[in-house]
Amino acid sequence: MIRTKHAHLHIAALTHAGMAGRQNEDRLAVSSYQISEDNPARSVFAIVSDGIGGHRAGEVAAEMAVESISHMVANSDAGQPLEILDNAIQVTSDAIATRGKDNTQRLGMGTTCACAWVIGNQLFTASVGDSRIYLLRQAGLTQLTIDHTWVQEAVEKGILDPKDVRNHPNVHVIRRYLGSTQTPQADIRLRLAKNETDTQSRSNQGLRLLPGDVLLLCTDGLTDVVDNADILVTVRGLDLQSAAQALVDLACQRNGKDNITVVLMLVPWGNMPASHALPKIKLASRYWQWLVLGLLGLFLLILVCSGLIWLVFHFIHPIISIPIPIP
Repeated sequence: MIRTKHAHLHIAALTHAGMAGRQNEDRLAVSSYQISEDNPARSVFAIVSDGIGGHRAGEVAAEMAVESISHMVANSDAGQPLEILDNAIQVTSDAIATRGKDNTQRLGMGTTCACAWVIGNQLFTASVGDSRIYLLRQAGLTQLTIDHTWVQEAVEKGILDPKDVRNHPNVHVIRRYLGSTQTPQADIRLRLAKNETDTQSRSNQGLRLLPGDVLLLCTDGLTDVVDNADILVTVRGLDLQSAAQALVDLACQRNGKDNITVVLMLVPWGNMPASHALPKIKLASRYWQWLVLGLLGLFLLILVCSGLIWLVFHFIHPIISIPIPIP
């Protein structure tokens, strides 16, 4: 693919170390491309990673994940996006594991990753760990990825009630991550409904995004303290950069101790010229757009009716009221 200066999506990204005074071991990257000289289709690839491991090993693992996966995506032809993502994640995981074995202080280091690849208007996702991807569409928020954690498995098996997840002692026990001794397979389920089967979720890949759709990629430093309802309320009505800042600020206000990273990507209304910088776009729902159009239409109707009434009383009515002489 060919790297481009401007993306066909509007983008905002922000990362924060959190309130515990820890080193920020989160990493992110967003890159835009044209598929090839012969194929003008546009592409955007975004990834967030949350490193794990002491002695700053998590920072190294997260950096490797972001750089390696982004590099392999950039050097692809985008022909088979899911296969490209799965291969990139597995190759990168093995490289992280090898790097950890070569340095005793970094032994056991690892990282999560959540990848969103938008080709034209189609979305492809892959994830490992508990970093998440959400879709904000109209007035709803949908978590597209599934956490690879002990508590998620317990919920799926009916052992744990979903309302008890946040305060459970095993909430941060990750069952799948890059850098593990067993090479992890990328999770390519794109879940649009809770009752979907895994096969149905995988078939959602290539989801066609609509104008006004917003994708949110984030690490668990956000979702540990900010639930889905609060995410939706916080970003509604804000431009992208303000929305990213508001999410980070809310996590900090709630004493979020983990690193916090968010990436927001908005599908613009209409085609954005390639040379156009990325402006701030309001995340207004279609309800408000239709309301404004309806009020405008009502105003125009009142204006037309007022004009007709004025015409009748000033021109037609005097003519009708002139007495006709009787011979």
